[in-house]
Amino acid sequence: MQKEIEIAVDPEKISDDHFILLQAASQLKLTPKRIQSLQIRKRSIDARGRKVVYRLRLLVYIDETAPLVADNQRFFDVSKSQSVIIIGAGPAGLFAALQCLELGLKPIVLERGKSVKERRRDLAVINKEGLVNAESNYCFGEGGAGTYSDGKLYTRSNKRGDVQKVLQILVDHGATSDILVDARPHIGTNKLPHIIEAIREKIISFGGEIRFNTKVVDITVKNRKIEGVVLQNGEEIAGPHVILATGHSARDIFYLFEKNNWLVEAKPFALGVRIEHPQEIVDRAQYHCSVRSEHLPPAYYSLVEQVGNRGVFSFCMCPGGIIAPCATSEGEVVVNGWSPSKRNNPHANSGTVVQVNLEDVAEAYENPFALLAFQRTIEQKAYHVGGGHLVAPAQRMVDFVEGKLSVDLPVNSYKPGLKSVELVDLLPDFVHRALKGALPLFGKKMHGYYTNEAVLVGVESRTSSPVRIPRDKDTMQHPEIDGLYPCGEGAGYAGGIVSAAIDGMNCVSKIALRDGYVAK
Repeated sequence: MQKEIEIAVDPEKISDDHFILLQAASQLKLTPKRIQSLQIRKRSIDARGRKVVYRLRLLVYIDETAPLVADNQRFFDVSKSQSVIIIGAGPAGLFAALQCLELGLKPIVLERGKSVKERRRDLAVINKEGLVNAESNYCFGEGGAGTYSDGKLYTRSNKRGDVQKVLQILVDHGATSDILVDARPHIGTNKLPHIIEAIREKIISFGGEIRFNTKVVDITVKNRKIEGVVLQNGEEIAGPHVILATGHSARDIFYLFEKNNWLVEAKPFALGVRIEHPQEIVDRAQYHCSVRSEHLPPAYYSLVEQVGNRGVFSFCMCPGGIIAPCATSEGEVVVNGWSPSKRNNPHANSGTVVQVNLEDVAEAYENPFALLAFQRTIEQKAYHVGGGHLVAPAQRMVDFVEGKLSVDLPVNSYKPGLKSVELVDLLPDFVHRALKGALPLFGKKMHGYYTNEAVLVGVESRTSSPVRIPRDKDTMQHPEIDGLYPCGEGAGYAGGIVSAAIDGMNCVSKIALRDGYVAK
């Protein structure tokens, strides 16, 4: 017999398996000997009361053993199979490639950037010298932006596909099994590269191809059907199917659509700043304590407020994290955040952004690139205000709200450095007004949040793509081009690692279904 129950466990007992067994037996009014196995289905922290506890949802096997877990992954040798060209080796592209192996299709993954190991050198130059390699940076390269966004796997994409399958694949390639049960699963930037490399080796070992430093400069179409792609070196690769998984920062792909007069459209995105607090402030507020227990992870927050008709919200919160420079071209400043697996840095940061709608930018309804141009203008302005070399404009939180130039800036995690400015001179009027209204209100929701110990760093502008490449809802193909599958964040159909991975797998499933392809 099986029973599913929920129990509360004190943090200091969360690793005590025998204690958890006794708690389950007590709730079910059984002797512990009758419980043959326990499986944690979900684990979350409940800090709503004065006492912080873990809540565990357990599947309890009474008088019977748990069944063996079958390996449902079955990959085929696809070296001689029909090919699928995948542009981009981010989460969408890599998981599309794995789905190809399951369905007997041969993935040919083309990545403009470098492998994970080679990519690290370019990131070091970005952080130390403020110089950006336009093809190898925090956004471009093996694993895409997801590799260095710390592997936050929380998603609401359950209706889009099998979230658990994505998590299990990550575990199979080196992630801790904790991600299968944690309410907010997280891997860590320090561990992600090894997982990405393991996925790459799996794809290659079953006959797929992955090519780095391989930039696609054109997509060839004849009679509204895909013929293949053209690489920067002039090489042409033929194939009837192209999955476009290029991420939210591959602007050249959007302009390729413009050159070929293919349909694209403007899409709302969000713009704001990255806000960094000392982690201890967040811990005290969320755990109602003076010092966080060693049995609790660094605390997390999620905040949202309506200011007038503007939504202001926290995004991509990184406990124990670091603010990173994520520009993809010289002459622009873009910031993002990440955390290592232990989340043991002294600061916490979060994107805090305001929705940018089509009506906010002149011509956005007529010009699909108007929001993209708006985004780029703000990023370039941030670069010039900062003074170059990726130095980012910044201001203490209370100073920002009160309209004061900060005399100095707190110790922070952003390695290229910060420059004290008045952010009102950088941010669009509707953005800074909404932020000024929201931050004190966030402080009422979360004690200690509204403080001059926090610093606002500009600009957080790559929350999502400001351009959408449309596709048919049923076939997932571009409405004008047979065989072209816009996919993931860059095309406007995902918002994170898991949702992008699901989207990549779904595109491959549509290809196999359409062609009636059966693996041999």
